[in-house]
Amino acid sequence: MTLANDVDSLLQNLGVPSDRYTQGSRAVRSPLTGETIASVQDATAGSATEAISRAQNAFLAWRTVPAPQRGELVRVLGNELRDAKTALGRLVTIEAGKILSEGQGEVQEMIDICDFAVGLSRQLYGLTIASERPNHRMMEQWHPLGPVGVITSFNFPVAVWAWNAALALVCGNPVIWKPSEKTPLTAIAVQALFERAAAKINGIPADLSTLLIGGRDVGELLVDDPRVPLVSATGSTAMGRMVGPRLARRFARSILELGGNNASIVCPSANLDLAVRAIAFAAIGTAGQRCTSLRRLFVHHSVYDAFVGRLKQVYASVRIGNPLAKDDVLVGPLIDETAFLKMQEALAEARTFGAEVFGGARIDEKQKPVAYYVTPALAEMPAQTGPVRRETFAPILYVMKYSELDKALALHNDVPQGLSSSIFSTDMHEVEKFLSVMGSDCGIANVNIGPSGAEIGGAFGGEKETGGGREAGSDAWKAYMRRVTSTINFGHDLPLAQGVRFDID
Repeated sequence: MTLANDVDSLLQNLGVPSDRYTQGSRAVRSPLTGETIASVQDATAGSATEAISRAQNAFLAWRTVPAPQRGELVRVLGNELRDAKTALGRLVTIEAGKILSEGQGEVQEMIDICDFAVGLSRQLYGLTIASERPNHRMMEQWHPLGPVGVITSFNFPVAVWAWNAALALVCGNPVIWKPSEKTPLTAIAVQALFERAAAKINGIPADLSTLLIGGRDVGELLVDDPRVPLVSATGSTAMGRMVGPRLARRFARSILELGGNNASIVCPSANLDLAVRAIAFAAIGTAGQRCTSLRRLFVHHSVYDAFVGRLKQVYASVRIGNPLAKDDVLVGPLIDETAFLKMQEALAEARTFGAEVFGGARIDEKQKPVAYYVTPALAEMPAQTGPVRRETFAPILYVMKYSELDKALALHNDVPQGLSSSIFSTDMHEVEKFLSVMGSDCGIANVNIGPSGAEIGGAFGGEKETGGGREAGSDAWKAYMRRVTSTINFGHDLPLAQGVRFDID
């Protein structure tokens, strides 16, 4: 069976009409083999504008539905995802290149956020606030905001949509989704599952979830439309530099999840067996194409040689290849040729700064059509210079030696990005300092695990050039709502705040 036939079977199983993936002008390619597996139709400016209008109409109806009833739709969606987990996970593998367990794991992440959001639908709490005026009460309410634009990237083609959509829906907002042009098929499949869930509940407004396939022009239209009060955008820092100001110009909100140049520190007291396993997954997993992938590693000089030696053994033995062809594969391909070329440019630049590079070569170069499988690269750097300060979306781990924790922390924080971080230590003083205001400046700071692999219960996101946005758990739901502070006078007098007097006859 060819991949195209496999895709056809999966999409049919997921309830997607064949004309949605066979009659378009945009070719869809699998990074597993490089072959074309489908063709989809891009949204036009007119169709996108019309879709936003429909979403606005859906909002006017959906905002009046009680939040627990909105949660029922998300509960049914979660059950649809449970039933489709195997098929949708395999489609993620084919379209994004992830190993099978990661494809399944991404769908499980969607299920988990649905469960979280169902509970949240009964917990959209506002505060009762003490008033300084007698016979007055203040309260805080949270109301639906409006249509939410969601722009996702290829590396998590469905989970990031779910983070946003599950929360937005229970908060009373429809969702307009612009997926990566590299991974439209998984988006089409998820949209079909949503439509199936909505059809099982009476009274669900049409167009609560809208899909806009296309390139940068479609994303720009979504960002610029005044009827979309919030856009959640995941991608590069360069993309965020364009999206953020455009939203700010029209006073719209943004949730930006941008680049990460994530680091870990291995201390003398670390459990090295645990650290090797954690660092290997964080740096090598998903072929280094997670926003939380480990890019920089600071190792104490007393354990440096032994630890880096063990890492090299792991790098030399890790199983790379097509995850559909071999069951034991741990690393799939890079997404495309551009990713491969950027990886090679970064390694060449690192060498000019004195790096000793282990790995980083391409394998299966004679495969036709062309796919890009590479061995993960470990670059021992004399200093944090050149490409170390940038994010390269590939399996490159820059390793540096340190002697004092304070200096390691200073280097750790001395990059523009601030997404995820971790420390490996059994010393309470080192751990607590890393987690304190004097420690990591990232949005995620872990202890004795790598920076990669976040759970949905915590708010996900980072600082500095990572964008400052937060998605998924904790109180991230508040970004999808508008806050109202109300004061109620239940007395017969009219005392003014701050002792102001305004007496009239």
